[in-house]
Amino acid sequence: MSFRAFAAVAALSLAGLTACSSSDGTTTGGDAAAPAELTVWIMRDSVSDGFLKRFEADFEATHAGTTLNIQIQEWDGIGQKITSALASKDAPDVIEVGNTQVAQYAASGGVKDLSDKVADLQGADWIPGLAEPGKIDGKQYGIPWYAANRVVIYHKDLFAQAGITAPPKTRDEWLADTAKLNTGGNDGIYLTGQTWYALAGFVWDEGGDLATKGADGKWAGALDTPQAQAGIDFYKKLQALGKGPKDSDEAKPLQAEVFAKGHSAQVISTPGGANAIIKANPALKDKLGFFPIPGKTADKPGAVFTGGSDLVIPEASQHQAAAYEVVKALAGEKWQSDMAKEMSYVPNRTSLAGVLAGNDGAVAMAAGAVNGHATPNSPNWAAVEANNPIKQYMTQVLTGADPATAGKAASDAITKALNSTS
Repeated sequence: MSFRAFAAVAALSLAGLTACSSSDGTTTGGDAAAPAELTVWIMRDSVSDGFLKRFEADFEATHAGTTLNIQIQEWDGIGQKITSALASKDAPDVIEVGNTQVAQYAASGGVKDLSDKVADLQGADWIPGLAEPGKIDGKQYGIPWYAANRVVIYHKDLFAQAGITAPPKTRDEWLADTAKLNTGGNDGIYLTGQTWYALAGFVWDEGGDLATKGADGKWAGALDTPQAQAGIDFYKKLQALGKGPKDSDEAKPLQAEVFAKGHSAQVISTPGGANAIIKANPALKDKLGFFPIPGKTADKPGAVFTGGSDLVIPEASQHQAAAYEVVKALAGEKWQSDMAKEMSYVPNRTSLAGVLAGNDGAVAMAAGAVNGHATPNSPNWAAVEANNPIKQYMTQVLTGADPATAGKAASDAITKALNSTS
């Protein structure tokens, strides 16, 4: 999955740098890159116009002679456009890409390896689930820019009516509370049968994965493992405590519109989903709360898929040193903090989570982000999502199929897709 869906939802949430640079992206010395006109591709709705204008003015003011040509790109067709750019002799200097797309682009050989810059970028402080997709075969091609992940949005009035005074901290508490909420004509939770990113989190909590890479470099689907079976078992228990359809995902029907009717106590969504709920039913304003997806124990939140964007530098860039300065600035403390406040995103560094104080949804998201994960880091992962055997597997299990048999069929389909050379 590209970051497109996350960017669209998160956009609703709120309407010269060298090895000697400081953490906020201010030049303090060292070899400076030569002045240049830099072309930077940013995806539509990833950040606000205000943010981009502030960044452009500040960067040009602190890098004499360098100008930025920031070009907004559309998500539709972006994959082929970036692939073509990476193969050309006139590529942009910096490109924003969805974090799950880095492997695909790195496989083309057209993305610069930035492994030697990780320490300079304070990579030890990066959110693991956001940094991981940018690292391919031990090399860091993508620099994490920002993150978004799912939380639980809940209806405060329904919780109060059920006598629940605090959000659950563990899976067992979550099931017990959801059962209490599943009374009086209300749904304890609106959870469809194919919300597969939620399932992935439960599988990761059990120590499993959607697919694994062997020593021979071949991938194998892993939905037939004991860990995956434990994950789908929990999902089945939770999903049964609501009236969500077993044969569709959160877009069919739009779960925000279902929740807006006021009879569902919980829904799993990015925090920005609350804006869509309130738009559909303004009476729910101030009645929505947020908490991280609970984990197996109270000391650790549940695992979540970390969606987000990375910044890459094409090998064909004619100004790689200056391009790195742009990347470092955008990934540095000053502009990470600015962007987090402006967009309600989780910053790329764990140490910056405090900048989200006062935004309940973003705070819950940041708390969950510490246990963030990525989808299997294969350039062929998009082929899995195209037909998505994970969704089919989930519906089969929820409607009575043997989990082991259904898991084996889904694993075989994933294996075939990930090892395809076509």
